[in-house]
Amino acid sequence: MTLPTTLAIVPAAGIGARMGAGYPKQYLSLGEQTILGQTLDRLLSHPGISGVVVALHPNDTWFDTLPQAAHPKLTRVTGGNERADSVLAALQAVPADSWALVHDAARPCIHASDIDNLLASREAYPQGAILAMPVRDTMKRASTASGSEHCIGETVCREHLWHALTPQLFPAGVLAENIAAALAAGATVTDEASAMEWAGVQPGLVPGRADNIKVTHPDDLPLAALFIQAQQLQAQPAIPNHKDPR
Repeated sequence: MTLPTTLAIVPAAGIGARMGAGYPKQYLSLGEQTILGQTLDRLLSHPGISGVVVALHPNDTWFDTLPQAAHPKLTRVTGGNERADSVLAALQAVPADSWALVHDAARPCIHASDIDNLLASREAYPQGAILAMPVRDTMKRASTASGSEHCIGETVCREHLWHALTPQLFPAGVLAENIAAALAAGATVTDEASAMEWAGVQPGLVPGRADNIKVTHPDDLPLAALFIQAQQLQAQPAIPNHKDPR
């Protein structure tokens, strides 16, 4: 059986203002690399991914300093003002009959097993699917009353609620059409799945690992570093114990 071609798309045109670093958060140091470098390494090294398309800000001056910038499997395009614009620009650089695996630049802890499971889900979800995690905590919705934005308005039932993660995997041509149509209609496109949902598609939900976090705030960096360190230790072969059993 011939597997369909899969291209990874990484929207990386954001400025990451919430990190307060003075430059895009994807270029902050994480371990021995940048956040974006860690993310790209995991996508470029996966055998099920044929290539990676990165959407960059037109004034990006940092990407060329990354060792991954010269990788033969990597293509760069100019991104847009919003995530959906960047993804759409990247989709124009991939064949319409391929699959687009869209992944956040700021999710550097993505594990190969999660990518494996998402790629395998195409048999069960030919319409596409996303990595996600069931909500574990009690959910509260803030009050909408004036002056009460930080007060509880109600408790929301967490049953059937999931945290949307990335990667998100869809047929490239269909995804491009739906994102373009949703944007033209003025719909809010927060992720690829929302564009597919707008078009009446019900994407599948593939349970993902808890360490697939998104680095959004400064406090996320140490946690991401711990997760990467733990993954590296797990990947190392066990050292035989040659001690005398006596």
